[in-house]
Amino acid sequence: MVEWSGTWVAERLGVELVGDERLSALLGLALRRNPKRAHLLVSHVLGKHVPQRPSVVWGAGHELGLRVRELLGEEAAARAVVLGYAETATGLGHSVADGLALAPCLHSTRRPVAGVATAGGFEESHSHATSHLLLPEDPQLLAGDGPLVLVDDEFSTGNTVLNTIRDLHARYPRDHYVIVALVDMRSPGDRDRLTAFAAEIGARVDLIASASGTVRLPEGVLEKGRALVEEYETATPAHPLHKNGAPCPSPALRVDLDWPEGLPDGGRHGFTPTHRAELEAALPGMAARLAGALGIPRATGTPRVLVLGFEELMYAPLRLALALEEHGGAEVRYSTTTRSPVLAVDDPGYAIRTRLAFPAHDDPADGPGERYAYNVAGGGFDAVVAIVDSAADTPQLHAPDGLLAQLAARIPHVALAVLPSYVPQGAPMPEPLPEPLRGPAFSSYAPDEVGWLLKDLSSVPLEAPTEEREEAIQSGGAHYAESLPVEYQPSPQYQELFRAALDVSAPRIARAVGVVTETVLAERSPRPVLVSLARAGTPVGVLMRRWAQYRHGLDLPHYAVSIVRGRGIDPNALRWLAAHHDPADVVFVDGWTGKGAITRELAAAIGEFPEFAGFDPEIAVLADPGSCVRTYGTREDFLIPSACLNSTVSGLISRTVLRDDLIGPGDFHGAKFYRELSGADVSGHFLDSVAARFEEVAPEVDREAKALRDADRTPSWEGWAAVERISEEYGIHDVNLVKPGVGETTRVLLRRVPWKILAGRGAGADLDHVRLLAEQRGVPVEEVDGLPYTCVGLIHPQYTRGATGADGTAVVAQ
Repeated sequence: MVEWSGTWVAERLGVELVGDERLSALLGLALRRNPKRAHLLVSHVLGKHVPQRPSVVWGAGHELGLRVRELLGEEAAARAVVLGYAETATGLGHSVADGLALAPCLHSTRRPVAGVATAGGFEESHSHATSHLLLPEDPQLLAGDGPLVLVDDEFSTGNTVLNTIRDLHARYPRDHYVIVALVDMRSPGDRDRLTAFAAEIGARVDLIASASGTVRLPEGVLEKGRALVEEYETATPAHPLHKNGAPCPSPALRVDLDWPEGLPDGGRHGFTPTHRAELEAALPGMAARLAGALGIPRATGTPRVLVLGFEELMYAPLRLALALEEHGGAEVRYSTTTRSPVLAVDDPGYAIRTRLAFPAHDDPADGPGERYAYNVAGGGFDAVVAIVDSAADTPQLHAPDGLLAQLAARIPHVALAVLPSYVPQGAPMPEPLPEPLRGPAFSSYAPDEVGWLLKDLSSVPLEAPTEEREEAIQSGGAHYAESLPVEYQPSPQYQELFRAALDVSAPRIARAVGVVTETVLAERSPRPVLVSLARAGTPVGVLMRRWAQYRHGLDLPHYAVSIVRGRGIDPNALRWLAAHHDPADVVFVDGWTGKGAITRELAAAIGEFPEFAGFDPEIAVLADPGSCVRTYGTREDFLIPSACLNSTVSGLISRTVLRDDLIGPGDFHGAKFYRELSGADVSGHFLDSVAARFEEVAPEVDREAKALRDADRTPSWEGWAAVERISEEYGIHDVNLVKPGVGETTRVLLRRVPWKILAGRGAGADLDHVRLLAEQRGVPVEEVDGLPYTCVGLIHPQYTRGATGADGTAVVAQ
């Protein structure tokens, strides 16, 4: 075994690679911004981060495929299926399949495709972006009993393989798996774990790798890695590409490759031996067209050309690069762009010397973000050919700060070849649903904080006086979601109450945010998709997302959807989520539970549609005073300041609206963006005030989250029982008019026609704002004993103008 520690990473971080000489030839080291693993093993033969001769890249995978074919024999090789991992091993998986020659290839993907059913999904534990989907065109591709060949660039812990086999073996059991990697870096304990897992499922598991070794990690490596990344990124900030945002004129020459019609651009939906033969027949002609566009061969000199693939699109650019290399007349190198953020340091002992950063340009399902191309700038290239699929040929690709402009600023000649994005034949093509709305165009939240699966109704007059709405709702003439209450404009006294309440309660809210987020990560999904119920759940969803970023470095997707009592959750929003994410990862988020009506509504709505069976209807809430859910931050009934206000603490978004004349079959439910209230907006202040307390409450969160996971959290529904009792005792006879808890009582005073407030005897400052609102609206506050809540708001029963309640008391309308 050989140790080498002279690299930049080894000297500064103490990370060492231990292995044979073959390992040192295959790998380098770099640092990345990732909470799960500080170091990155940079392959010299993968064609991802380091430009390499295409014959070397393809040859590394092809040689592994030949070894697999020898292991399996001709008969078993013909029944095998090769599965490559996105994004780094899609091309490697194809190359292994080329060596096998007889097997189809499929690769996982992070790009959902409308109309294509998911055949499986799994998590990659150390990856920057983890959720994998399997979308074969042929639903029987993975259902056979032949060997499954799983291909990745490296095996570190083996967790990715375990996740994959666990998911697929439950669906399509088989008796033989072959794991293929360029390097096997597992510890002895990880090797034993995989062996035990294979015995547990009763399957044979073989492993083939080009080299093996281990990574020696010092104590505290994650903290040291984060500090180093911060130090170097702060010292070398990114510089703008163009002054004053001036675009680079005509940065790329388009090249028509004449891609064969109907030929898949890769293995996202499966790539068969027939497809391979069709591609190989077309490659010489496409390489000739590419060479002609680049002026190859040249009269003098041999140009140095980079063929640059795009994220998951690795195999087709690799084969085109290999064909161009075989065509002659140029020194060809190949690499691809990536979504993985890696620190670049211009040092000979460091694997990533330069980095280009640019906006994502394929409308990714998890929202906008940066993408990268490494070791391209400063590579001495005379020309670069960027190869993307048609889904990625967007305005962002051609923008002043986009990939093509970045390349044109550094390389003399830039060409662009666009491959048609393959859509499986016969896949239903439903009408596309709208994309999420984001700030600042819709809401005052930052665009990455939340995507609103809503229709913008900002220009539609929907507000009605409170008493008119109440009369229409209770008479059955209208549903509460068909109009909006007039937005409450808080008095200076009330605004001061909000600020004081936030100062006092911010640590308690931060603690509850931490506890519920840790519970979700531990029990629901390691990379959940947060879906808040607009709008009370949305500030909580944003805070949970911020906690996950602060504590775990996770960049969780977060969307807001509408749910309407008596009408259910927005089915189009669920369809959009199912098309873009694994429903099993979706966690619904709300602010608090009252009596649990929305909890029941969500369960009933999801149960009504078989297509939504993959969603878990259990809601995660900040506070569960009604004991209605298992996933919560606390069961205390306390003041959550976001309940004190309406849109001005919720991104300036209204309640959601559902009305037939406004919301069509292909629309999401609607809402308004109150831009005109921006002067009174405290949405960001609320979020920042709570997030500022994360560090101080972190130790308490760890203790409380662990204790909660060990506790019996079975819902008792005591809140619902109390509401039924109050409804009868006060002669209301309608549980929908009884609103328990501080949050719901506040809503009654802000939006409905209140009758009276029941306050737990001795309730303190948590009710200051309730008492003030009640005084302003002339609503009596009655102190009572035996409430399971701090307070309960009663909506005026059977309201009409001038009506009286069960005790003969008239309502004073605002």
